[in-house]
Amino acid sequence: MPGNSSSLALFMRQRSALVNYASNIIGSRVLAEDLVQEAWLRFDAASKGRFLDDATGYLYRIVRNLALDSKRRDAREYSVTNASDYDIAVQVSADEAPDPETVILYKDDYAKAMEALGELPERTRIACEMHRFGGAKLREIATYLDISIPLAHKLVADGIDHCRQRLGGWP
Repeated sequence: MPGNSSSLALFMRQRSALVNYASNIIGSRVLAEDLVQEAWLRFDAASKGRFLDDATGYLYRIVRNLALDSKRRDAREYSVTNASDYDIAVQVSADEAPDPETVILYKDDYAKAMEALGELPERTRIACEMHRFGGAKLREIATYLDISIPLAHKLVADGIDHCRQRLGGWP
């Protein structure tokens, strides 16, 4: 495991409590384990060569942000990919632009997602980008691509599934 000895020692002391903390937020101990590992990698990268005033608090904040982002993302994706009523799915849109801390935390995931999007067929990529990055509704995507709303829903869902697979489950 990477990291200097003091940050690694802090992580090892707090690991069990961090897993419990994340598990309480997202409701899954298995996902919490993965999330805490991701938090460690981000914490370690952020703390290299710097003294952090409240390293424990910062580590907990990373875990909290990752857990809340994961919970929101899962709920949003579930509503899109599992909506049987297309009018409900049409109402789902992407979140507002992320704050700078989130951008830094997800820089690597963003690069992987862009690579995964580049692998998609053009129409699927456009639909997914319009929905996820442009906040376009399924009805708007269908109009732009001159397809039906159900097909727009399928294209977005296929694009999200592909990205999720390429990102290892999209932590």
